[in-house]
Amino acid sequence: MAGLAIIACVLVALLHLYFLVLEMFLWTHPLGLRTFRNSPEKAGLTRVLAANQGLYNGFLAAGLLWGVLQDRSDVLVFFLGCVVVAGAYGGYSVSRRILYVQALPALVALLLVCWQR
Repeated sequence: MAGLAIIACVLVALLHLYFLVLEMFLWTHPLGLRTFRNSPEKAGLTRVLAANQGLYNGFLAAGLLWGVLQDRSDVLVFFLGCVVVAGAYGGYSVSRRILYVQALPALVALLLVCWQR
């Protein structure tokens, strides 16, 4: 697989590792509160749900890194497709920002992987 697709996939994986840290460990801290535009009260009530969501982001990152390390475009297509669908749903149900932060980078990486197959 060509370098540009690999770089894009690694960047998407790193983005999801960042989401994992934000959602699992920083949800109720100032950075997490600012990032997700939460009040301390709301963050306190939803921190367990956010940690679960962060764990799922970690699984997406692990799948992407596995696909890169094994040079498996089929694995990358699957995990990038999952990210695009999750980002599209989040953009629809939570905030349009999710389309640009999560779905768009994954879509670009997915197109690069498919183009270079």
